Amino acid sequence: MARRKGGDLIAEFLVKEEIPYVFGICGHGNVGLLDSLYDVKDKVKLVSPRHEQTAAHMADGFFRVSHKPAATLTSTGPGSANLIMGLAVAQTDSSAIFSITANVPTSQFNRGPFQELNRHHQADFNNVIKPVVKRSFQPTRVEMLPLAMRQAATTMTSGRPGPVNLDVPYNLFMESGEVDEEPAWNGFNSRRSGASQEAVCQVVDRILAAQRPTLFIGHGVTLSEAGDELTDLSHQLSIPVISSPNGMGCLDMSDEMSLGFIGRNGAYAANQAGRHADLVLAIGARFDDRSSSSWVPGYSWNFPDTKLIHVDIDNDELGRNYGPDLSVLADAKAFLQQILAELEQRSVGRKPRLEAWHQDIKTWKQEWAMFVKPGFETHSNPIRPERIVADCRAVLPDNAIISLDSGIHHNWFMQFWEARQPQTMLNTWGYSGMGFGPSSILGAKLAAPDRPCVAICGDGGFTMVPHVLCTAVEYNIAVIWVVWNNFAWAAIRDLQYAYFDGREIGTAFYHGEEQEPYNPDFAAWARAAGVSAHTVTRSQDFAGVLAEAIASNKPALIDVHVDANIRPPGTGAWSLPPIPPKEPIFGEPWRPVKTD
Repeated sequence: MARRKGGDLIAEFLVKEEIPYVFGICGHGNVGLLDSLYDVKDKVKLVSPRHEQTAAHMADGFFRVSHKPAATLTSTGPGSANLIMGLAVAQTDSSAIFSITANVPTSQFNRGPFQELNRHHQADFNNVIKPVVKRSFQPTRVEMLPLAMRQAATTMTSGRPGPVNLDVPYNLFMESGEVDEEPAWNGFNSRRSGASQEAVCQVVDRILAAQRPTLFIGHGVTLSEAGDELTDLSHQLSIPVISSPNGMGCLDMSDEMSLGFIGRNGAYAANQAGRHADLVLAIGARFDDRSSSSWVPGYSWNFPDTKLIHVDIDNDELGRNYGPDLSVLADAKAFLQQILAELEQRSVGRKPRLEAWHQDIKTWKQEWAMFVKPGFETHSNPIRPERIVADCRAVLPDNAIISLDSGIHHNWFMQFWEARQPQTMLNTWGYSGMGFGPSSILGAKLAAPDRPCVAICGDGGFTMVPHVLCTAVEYNIAVIWVVWNNFAWAAIRDLQYAYFDGREIGTAFYHGEEQEPYNPDFAAWARAAGVSAHTVTRSQDFAGVLAEAIASNKPALIDVHVDANIRPPGTGAWSLPPIPPKEPIFGEPWRPVKTD
């Protein structure tokens, strides 16, 4: 056993676990650890954004692109509290983050020192953070650090990944103790759980017997890096693929087997396929309200009339929202490899099949394409939303990475974006936190420095985290922000228009007695921070400005004035109970909800 200082143990742990970045902000509580990080700065780079929320989102974006965890570092009290929303986004979207928070020194526990929470328990911050992490560890002696860190790393990347917390009384950073060496973990995607052979055979039997099978994939397929296996299965058996936003790109979305997203703002063919399928094989998908038309029968899915096979690595998701006819607890990649091996064993080769099913799908795609075509071809001022999606797809290379905040712009990209590769569309999906898009793109660019990284973010969301401009300049992170400027919290304003007879309050950005639309001059704001910037009001100009920003390989912002009065066409439903959902505006009459 060697006698070691706590801060040095943590710094060496980050090196051993190959955690390349710490996104964090200094404070009196973590200066001892900062001094230890100084000694490993060639192997672990400290990046200090101007707000802790952005630190969490940067670590989240870094993981989604690289599938390697990063760390965050905050001081006692408010700095750590600022992480909560970012960690909630990471947990609900299954991103591994090693979150290190400082707490008050053990000698001052329960005495109410500066920034202690002690109403219900001494040094109680770890109870604040517990709901948004897989687990919070709070060692109180240096000797406890090695085991706590190894267990945290194991928890973070085992099974369904997610953030963990190491809450450290700050005296431990400077104090020493006699410690045992703990082995490195570094285990994400290195240990996979498969299905039983009996389950594999049952799945194959049911797939081959189905006349209208559909695959529904979610983030679990992306996380397990199973895109190749998914593509093989889809092509070999001619099964169309519906994708959640966090699964987009696992099958190239220009592939004829890709149907896009499902739900209220899904593609028409996806909702039609979901409604008419006789078998759905769901892999790594949660059936949340937005991908299931709020579970209202007949709008996106028709369970239990449609048979469901549900595969997930997280047992809690199996049967959460729909009772499966067959549930399989397994890693997506391991499961797909087993299915492909079983098909090979049975000598099931590629051949045309399901002709009637694919003719239906072809018809639905054609009907949808004709319906939406005019919006994509129209030039206007302000710019039609479809033009922004289309020009981004035309200008960005297939390996470009986009990040999206929550808001009306996200609805348009869910409906019409064609991701060509996995891990190229970063969404704040489960918790839908604003600020994620403009912040996470910084971490994405650090994970993929040679690829274009573009955040498409709402004017409201960007205004929450404008300090991202400073971080990009300070660390020379060449990202692009496309600010979707419609002078409103437009997604919520549209709900007021739809459900409350246009009684708008608190959702539009106005100024002065004349109630003129108001926003800051985003381009001037960016230039003040040292970022090149443009304001675009004509649709004919956007593609060229975006191409120029990409070619510059420097931080850039494009303020795009978008028509706020054009809304994504609803093809499914979304319910805000007790308000009944609006009917879709396109397609065949929807089936009534069964009440008996």
